[in-house]
This record gives sequence, structure tokens and C-alpha cells, in this order.
Amino acid sequence: MNDLVKFRFYENALQANRDKQILAENGINGFIANEQLIQSDWLLSQAVGGIQLQVFKGDFDEAEKILKEYEENESFALEVEHTIENPEFDFVCPKCGSNHIYQDEKPGGGFGLGILIIGIPIKFPKNLYHCYYCGNEFKH
Repeated sequence: MNDLVKFRFYENALQANRDKQILAENGINGFIANEQLIQSDWLLSQAVGGIQLQVFKGDFDEAEKILKEYEENESFALEVEHTIENPEFDFVCPKCGSNHIYQDEKPGGGFGLGILIIGIPIKFPKNLYHCYYCGNEFKH
């Protein structure tokens, strides 16, 4: 008989149950350890090693492959979700490729104003943009 091995560790039961369900949909049995204990007293989480998702030793490699594939597909789905029709700008975020971006319109705040008053020339960043999807800040 195959032995159970520790597959992944989680901080909360929601993530562990999501991965267990993904594995079950692909024919791999998973078991969650320490879920009830940590939900009753979350301070015990580090003492017992967190919530553990366990799989049979023979299913370990296939389970890794399935969850890796799921995570790649999930990030792609999020990227598509964060692509908007008729964007305001005709370029995309250089980090993630999303076109859901906005321009920073803050010229520097009070500190910048103080420097201008005493006559020191400063250069404000022009065309500073932020990506709603990944949070990347970039110039264009």
C-alpha cells in the first residue's frame, strides 16, 4: 500500500481545500491534516507545521504537475480578465502584458512645491504609469 506523504503546506484551510478539490477532479486523492486543530487555535500553526495537504507517494509527481498546470492557467485567466476593451492607452504593462493601466497624475505633492518656491529646479517623472493587474510602476 502507498504511504501518505506531505505534499504542500498552507496558512489557511481555503487554499488547502481548493487544491484538494483540483486534485480530486483529476483523479488524485488528497487528505488534509491539522485543519481542525489550526482552525480552533491558529497560534498552533507553526508548532504543527501548518495545514498540510497529503497525497499518496505514487501520486506525488502527478499532483505537482496538475497543480502547476492549474496555477499557470489561473494566472493566464487573470491576465485575460484584466485586459479591457478600448483601452485609454495604446501600450501595455511591460511586466505582465495587461492593458489595464492608468497614468499617475500627482506631480510631486507638497515637498515638490516647497522646492519650487525656493527656486531649485526639479524634474518630475513624466508619463509615469501604474498597472491595475500586477501593480507595476513604469514610464512610457
